[in-house]
Amino acid sequence: MNARLVWFRSDLRTHDNTALSEAAAQGPVIAVFLRCLEQWQQHGHGANKLDFWGRGVAALREDLAGLNIPLLHRDIDRFDAAPEALLAIAREHGACALHFNAEYPLDEQRRDAAVISGLESAGLTVHAHRDAVAFTPGELLTGQGDYYSVFTPFAKAWHRQLDGNRLALRNAPAPQPRLPVDSDPLPPLPRLDDSPIDGRHWPAGQSAAADRLERFLRYRGRHYRDQRDFPAVRGTSELSPYLALGMMSHRQCLQAVMGENGGQLADGDAGLTAWVSELIWREFYQHIVVGFPRVCQHRAFQQHTEALAWRDDEAGFTAWCEGRTGYPLVDAAMRQLVQTGWMHNRLRMVTAMFLTKHLLIDWRRGERFFLRHLIDGEFAANNGGWQWAASTGTDAAPYFRIFNPTTQSTRFDPQADFITEFVPELSSVPVKKRHAPVSDLLDSAAYPPPIVDHRAARARALDAFKALKD
Repeated sequence: MNARLVWFRSDLRTHDNTALSEAAAQGPVIAVFLRCLEQWQQHGHGANKLDFWGRGVAALREDLAGLNIPLLHRDIDRFDAAPEALLAIAREHGACALHFNAEYPLDEQRRDAAVISGLESAGLTVHAHRDAVAFTPGELLTGQGDYYSVFTPFAKAWHRQLDGNRLALRNAPAPQPRLPVDSDPLPPLPRLDDSPIDGRHWPAGQSAAADRLERFLRYRGRHYRDQRDFPAVRGTSELSPYLALGMMSHRQCLQAVMGENGGQLADGDAGLTAWVSELIWREFYQHIVVGFPRVCQHRAFQQHTEALAWRDDEAGFTAWCEGRTGYPLVDAAMRQLVQTGWMHNRLRMVTAMFLTKHLLIDWRRGERFFLRHLIDGEFAANNGGWQWAASTGTDAAPYFRIFNPTTQSTRFDPQADFITEFVPELSSVPVKKRHAPVSDLLDSAAYPPPIVDHRAARARALDAFKALKD
């Protein structure tokens, strides 16, 4: 048959998919998806992400069917089984080549290297394509030839070296002649420790992603900078789940911005350029996991912070997980995460800093909890955000920057609308007092007092970080 295999992973789309476009230009295509539930769960992904992944594969299967491309589905427990599984498929269908889009965390790099070695040793040609980023990690380096460890100079270099070729959209392939290969039925997700959220709020697939992008740019994009920090306002793009699993590409986002912004990415409308900056942050963290692989091994980016004396506080950690800290904005955010599988970006910073600074609990515990619940859980971005909040990572918040949850609440949820939505027991409390209910209102509201005093917690965190210098 001389077909080419396209191995889909976190790139679940037919439009602007580099590996698919390149393979289809050379001959008939057979698509492959390897489900690695044991490894993914070991990496921390929970039911929400795994369910969204499965629904995304189902949507991809339908899109591929319209192109007469069959999708073969195989279950493997771990990444190290990928070379054998792919080679078996190639031999069964007489495939001559394998195409896939590169992924950059350490385990994924090792998996892909093993696949390349195994299949090339068997006589197949293997093509790994740059698709998820504008620049392959290692292309953008400092004047000293090092990976960037600070975002702002990285972003300047990104804008300076960007050209039209890196933003060019790949054509979706035309329908190919039908092959004597049938798509596999997709097995249901097995029972997991948690049940996934109702997926109707997050419909999967490239069509749903495209619809959300269009609505964001039409109605909210130009207000993004001004509204993105207010959790009661629908001011963010809500595209992170689709970008995390490649149901939409960064090129599609950037091209859409240029269409709305006079062809500009760095200049023009302040709301649109602020959102472009967030897309570059995503790429920055992909470069970090390659340039500094220790972050993929449960280690701090700033190595001296590995000596930090984190506290063992199970009661505090449980209260944080359950949204019972006595700080209404923190609690509302944590309940949003558990109930919806998503959390507003401003609140990711607030809750992460509360865990790591107010409770002085190791950021790795929070990182795992987020991945367990987030529908948009993505290692590089999640790790980068957590280490930023904990002052252990790149561009880290200075250790003495410790958000006051009450100040954050009054500033970004002034009418307590978001708090009331997720902490309804405070609905009987006067609005101005919902940010920090006084003790005589707590009993009637069935809401706990703060588990830690802000000033005392801040002093404790400062002492812990100052001790690193000593």
